[in-house]
Parts: sequence; C-alpha cells; structure tokens
Amino acid sequence: MAFGSPTISSDPLASRFGEWRSAHHTALIPYVTAGYPTQVGTLPLLEALDRAGADIIELGVPFSDPVADGPTIQRSSQVALENGVNLAWTLDQLARFRRTSGTPIVIFTYLNPLLSYGVDRFISDAVSAGAQAVLVTDLPLNADAELESTLESSPLALIRLIAPTTAPERARELARRTQGFLYYVARLGVTGARAALRTELLDEIRVLRAESDVAIAVGFGISTADQARTVATAADGIVVGSALIDALDRGGIPAAEALLAGIRAGLR
Repeated sequence: MAFGSPTISSDPLASRFGEWRSAHHTALIPYVTAGYPTQVGTLPLLEALDRAGADIIELGVPFSDPVADGPTIQRSSQVALENGVNLAWTLDQLARFRRTSGTPIVIFTYLNPLLSYGVDRFISDAVSAGAQAVLVTDLPLNADAELESTLESSPLALIRLIAPTTAPERARELARRTQGFLYYVARLGVTGARAALRTELLDEIRVLRAESDVAIAVGFGISTADQARTVATAADGIVVGSALIDALDRGGIPAAEALLAGIRAGLR
C-alpha cells in the first residue's frame, strides 16, 4: 500500500508535481547560492534560470559552515558571505524576482541562519517574499519536534532529505512527513558534480517509488543532460547545483543558462 501521499489542496508544490507527472514532465530544479558571485548578479541569474526552463529554483542562503556541501558550494557560500549576503537580503532578492516570475522557490538553508533570524519572522517574511518551501539541511527528522511542527503547519512546504543509507522504516516516516517533494541524495558524502552516477541509484529510487506516492527529486552529483535523462526514468525531479555554479565560474550567467537549457532539452 502506498504511503506518504501529500495533501494536494494545501501543498502547491505537490499539486504541481501531480500535474507534471500526469504530463510525463520531469521537474528541473537548479540550485544557486544567493549573492554569488556578486550581489548584483543574483536577480539576473534567477531570471536566466527561469528562461532556461527551471520548474522550481532552490535559493541557497550562505552559511559559514555548510557541512553537507562540497567545495564548489562551500566556496560560493563563503564568497557570498564576504559580499555581505544574509537571509534578509536573500528574501529581498526573492521578492524582486517575484515581481516578474511565478516559478516556485525553495529556500535552502541551514538551521543557524533560521534561528538567528527568528523562525516565526522567517516564515512570515519568506511567504511575503513569495517562497513556496524551505529545506533545512541540518534539521533531521524528529530532531526538534516543536520547530518541525511550526514549519510543517506553516504555509511553506517543509522538504525532507533522504539518503541511500536511510533505513526502510525511517524512509517511510520521511515520506509521510515531507511536504512538496522528497529530496533523494544521489550519493553518499557532500554535494559536487560527478562524472558518473552510482549503478544502484535507479533501483533505489524505484524501490522508494513502489512504496510512496510522494514526488521524488534527486540531487547531489548530477551534472550533465545524459545523467539527468537517466535519473528521470525513475524520478519526478532533477536537482542541479554544483555543475551550475561551475558553469557560472567558467562563463558567467550565459554559461549557467546554457547548461540548464541543455539539460532541459535533454529531459524532453
């Protein structure tokens, strides 16, 4: 029996995934660090990703100790902090983006910036700025019942991470408790572009899919159109982060836009 079916009427991301699944459309979800490489470039970058075919955008809040991230995103986070970027500035950029785009935004953050800002204040300001969801990288399931309840009952979808090593019973609970979609980590370790996918990845996604109706997006290491197309045979969404930042480093916004457009074309 399937478990973890989202409440479509109260979860706009789950509703969109339902529509995309019916249309055999794989969601493309780029990740960018707010304020990288420059403050003035963030809004144009978001607009470029929108043009390139992003279905959802993960907007990362820079943090001084991003332990789940590899060297590429760690570097982008450090540069953004040096540029004076914080959570308040990130939400301001989102509000500016929202003037011209309805593409859903996931605020990707660590716990400390959230607590420093104030959880209730964050929820209010993020919703006002136009965010649809939040992913708190270092907030494990059942680690802080009060905080999790606050986020789960808010207008923001609380997205959960699941790893290849997650035990089946915990995976079932994660699927029940996630909102929006379940973020499946494609490999062990930190983020970063990789030349090849793990051979077990597709089977792992299919096992989870057989037991759950919740949408599954896969990230950590996907860097090419071929990899995205392969993962799309089993998943509902593809997350591209480090490869996008690498492209941004090589050729600026035009290179990042071209990379994402190429992956979008490969998924059609």
